[in-house]
Amino acid sequence: MKETHLRDMSWKILSSEYLIRRPWLTARRDRAQLPDGRIHEEYYVLEYPSWINVIAITTEGDMVMVRQYRHGIGRTCIELVAGVVEKDEEPLHAAQRELLEETGFGGGQWRQLLKLAPNAGAMNNYAYCFLATGVSRLADTQHLDANEDVEVHVLPQEEVRQMLDSGEIFQAQMVAPLLKYFYADQQQASSKGPSALT
Repeated sequence: MKETHLRDMSWKILSSEYLIRRPWLTARRDRAQLPDGRIHEEYYVLEYPSWINVIAITTEGDMVMVRQYRHGIGRTCIELVAGVVEKDEEPLHAAQRELLEETGFGGGQWRQLLKLAPNAGAMNNYAYCFLATGVSRLADTQHLDANEDVEVHVLPQEEVRQMLDSGEIFQAQMVAPLLKYFYADQQQASSKGPSALT
């Protein structure tokens, strides 16, 4: 869609107030003016740092997945390696760091697959999804944060695809890059080969 003839629908922030600022929760309340002049007295935004996740394919062609408990929904989930981009860190470096820390895998060829807005109506951050091919085990131990409990599972791609199709993998930030990889991007990647990122 060409944006040259589309009207500006941006809101003008008239005032902002932070309600809470904690390491894992920052919430603000905006008073905003809509383009037609109406005033939205209370609009709440959750501020988060950028996030990453990684589709990691080993030299044998398997996928490096992790399994961990997610307290927000009260379920243990099978998912891609994911994490937070630290302050002044590039998303690619964060993705490479998280993969190594959580699984011991690294190396290979890397490229960005997607950039997502996890919840554009209420959150201000983006998630960067990377495809890493030809990764191998570089470390035998995990380097996890104090509250992390992560199992590593190296699975055949067809098994991951079946879990995606059956709904066993259901988190939006995991589903989107996996759908792109399996149903749109895989043939292109195999025919052209991924472009390397360093």
